[in-house]
Amino acid sequence: MLVYEFMHNNSLDTFIFGDEEKRKLLRWKTRFEIIAGIARGLLYLHEDSRLRIIHRDMKESNVLLDRNMIPKISDFGIARMFGGDQTTAYTLKVIGTYGYMSPEYAMDGVFSMKSDIYSFGVMVLEIVTGKKNRGFYDDELDLNLLGYAWTLWKEGRSVELLDEAMVGSSCDHSQVRRCIQVALLCVDMHPRNRPLMSSIVMMLATENATLPEPNEPGGNIGRSTSDGELSQTQSMHVVEGWWRLEIRGGGVGRNSD
Repeated sequence: MLVYEFMHNNSLDTFIFGDEEKRKLLRWKTRFEIIAGIARGLLYLHEDSRLRIIHRDMKESNVLLDRNMIPKISDFGIARMFGGDQTTAYTLKVIGTYGYMSPEYAMDGVFSMKSDIYSFGVMVLEIVTGKKNRGFYDDELDLNLLGYAWTLWKEGRSVELLDEAMVGSSCDHSQVRRCIQVALLCVDMHPRNRPLMSSIVMMLATENATLPEPNEPGGNIGRSTSDGELSQTQSMHVVEGWWRLEIRGGGVGRNSD
């Protein structure tokens, strides 16, 4: 028999993607502490555990909150362990959740610590904005959430990304900007450019640190597979250097490797 700690506040997605009243319960201080807590959890999995653990399905519904709103990473059903000097792996079955998968994993089946870091970056933008990457689309600029965040960042307007539910509440805008900058570093198209979790934890914890400038993010690109993990009809477009994937139909399958 397995006994687990009871998580009084269910999963993070019930707050972040709930109605406005639900989102108001997560003030900025709590959101920042959750972001930092998830980062520390991933740091343990990637660098402090005896074996490197790649989660492969990081998203808000897989982060549970205890009575004190402390986050706990859950659902290791498709996680993989790396031993020795192994840093990357390849699979023919791309499984996970569209909207959080890194481009190299979604397109080529290549995964590593940097795949989890990409997912973490998406999560940070979602926690800041209260919007899902998968469901967000800006008609005026023809961009998804990552592209919209990048555009506002370049224009020096990144604080405008802040969830409307927090308007009027006390927020540390420099902390908000730092989180957005870290998130954009994490969703870089190229895995080699994404920071390690040890660096991310330091960036989040250091108020006056000079952070690297982010590059234009990589879009989430799904792909059809022979055994149907991605059951939807897909079409790809290039819009001003952005890959945009139109999804019609079901979500990503959860078959095991």
